Amino acid sequence: QVQLVESGGGSVQAGGSSRLSCTTSSYTYSSDVLGWFRQAPGKDREGVAAIYTGGGITDYANSVAGRFTISRDSAKITTVYLEMNNLKSEDTAMYYCALTIWPGYFPDSSGYIYWGQGTQVTVSS
Repeated sequence: QVQLVESGGGSVQAGGSSRLSCTTSSYTYSSDVLGWFRQAPGKDREGVAAIYTGGGITDYANSVAGRFTISRDSAKITTVYLEMNNLKSEDTAMYYCALTIWPGYFPDSSGYIYWGQGTQVTVSS
């Protein structure tokens, strides 16, 4: 069982920045994909960003491309970050990190088998 813990959420003004962290327990999968997803009240879950640890390839939703950056801590490989810039009110949501061992699912969340509890991000205008 892999455990994921998100941190860094909170309230921020529109146009501001915030960074989320996702720390995972150790695991021995030779390849994996860490993804960030979000869900706002009354809306479907949306894939935000993903990083393929095999080659560091990243993928983003169109709605956040150019504003959000996903990265993995080179010193602490069990930690993944989501740097969010130029935040908008529509970015307000609960943000979750999730793990899959099968590439190709993002932005579809169905293949992600381990999930964190989520961290709330609220952007005020």
